[in-house]
Amino acid sequence: MQRRDFAAALAATLAVPATLGATPAAAHEHPGDRHAPDELARNMLPVLAAELDDRGAARSLVPHLHDVGFDWHPETAPLRKLDFLVAYGFGNRPPAGGGDPTKVRPEPGPVNEELADAVARIRRHRTIPVYAQWEIARFLESKYRMRHVTAIEPVVAPDGTITYLSTDGVAAQVAKAREGLPGGIGTAGVVGFRDHIKRCVQTTRDRGMKAYAPEGHAMPHTYDRQSGQPWTRRRDLYLVHDMAAQWQVLREKLVTGAYPQG
Repeated sequence: MQRRDFAAALAATLAVPATLGATPAAAHEHPGDRHAPDELARNMLPVLAAELDDRGAARSLVPHLHDVGFDWHPETAPLRKLDFLVAYGFGNRPPAGGGDPTKVRPEPGPVNEELADAVARIRRHRTIPVYAQWEIARFLESKYRMRHVTAIEPVVAPDGTITYLSTDGVAAQVAKAREGLPGGIGTAGVVGFRDHIKRCVQTTRDRGMKAYAPEGHAMPHTYDRQSGQPWTRRRDLYLVHDMAAQWQVLREKLVTGAYPQG
């Protein structure tokens, strides 16, 4: 297939609705299904095989390219099947009064307030425990006076230096907090920014928890141009950042799987 033919097929595929709140009906009926048509993967294979001059390598790579680059929807589950919520932060604002950013906490910012609003909307339907990154937890406490919220805080060294947790770091803290519960860890309902939530679900699972996005609940999607994290100010920049993070995790899994003894 020529590149121009693949480009035409890709353009047709991308006409499918791409927001978490507007997925095809069939995707809601079958939560495990992937939303991008299989036709895209089939069209990718001959193009990549010709480019690499290696059909075997192309066949191995296409599923990963498809997953990382063309599928941004996590699996969902009904709220009744979820035992707790995990809310992952997204961006923040620089400290209001200035100061050394390594020792002064940033402001949570408007995106994390929207994430807190999403948690509150979900909790109206079912009261289950919430584990929230501190930027979100601040709004759950001050704006909603919400109970049964565990804030996942950054690590503060004796000299006051602040180390902020990654997505994986937050997931690790949640897994540790729930590992000793009598009923087991349970199933997590993940709340996250629209372009971040798929990776949030994957990361939660990688930490040994069952995890899904709450079915029927749209996630915040407006970028904050004043974010203190440059990669969270614009969608085009963030998507590259997120794909890079997905590739890094995938690389470790593939290498370890191929050579478990090193």
